Amino acid sequence: MARRSDHTREELHRLALDAARKITEKDGLRGLKARQIVRDIGYTIGTLYNLFDDLDDLVLQMNGETLDALYEACSSAPMDKDPERNLRALASSYLQFTRTHPKLWNAIFEHKLPNNREMPAWFLDKVARLLLLEEKALAPLFPDGQETQCQHHARVLWTSLFGMASVESADRLPEDETAESLVASLIQIYVAGLRQKAGVPA
Repeated sequence: MARRSDHTREELHRLALDAARKITEKDGLRGLKARQIVRDIGYTIGTLYNLFDDLDDLVLQMNGETLDALYEACSSAPMDKDPERNLRALASSYLQFTRTHPKLWNAIFEHKLPNNREMPAWFLDKVARLLLLEEKALAPLFPDGQETQCQHHARVLWTSLFGMASVESADRLPEDETAESLVASLIQIYVAGLRQKAGVPA
């Protein structure tokens, strides 16, 4: 077993998160146990809880890094003045990420904090940053002063995308459908409706 002096606190923190991510990628969130993490990094439970408040804190930080990676993947999607094209590009990046890292992505939604604990502000900020990408994609349909409406519709579409990715992840899509086909239909119909409502030509 490694000694406490073998690594700095920052190095241990990184080792623990990397170990947690590898376990989650292999076994899912249900397979993530503190004892497995410390076995993998060669330290003790006590050392782990000197780095994190508890296992929930560790999972939150791991999930936060997954959100960062998802943001990086989605923020590379090309954006222009065509909201439908923007949304398709975002959805494609999102689906590619969820397929590449299904168990890490699922861990974000499977993890529940105890009832007496609120989600930390830094974590909510990471979620909000992702939603801003959806708002940016929709922005050409909303003039200045309609930011609240744009935010609402971004949430609707983001939640719908999550649902479709979840159904695909659970292997419950009809054989003649794909997540892409469902997303494409949703975006086409939704954007057409917003254009008509706003009087914006297609």
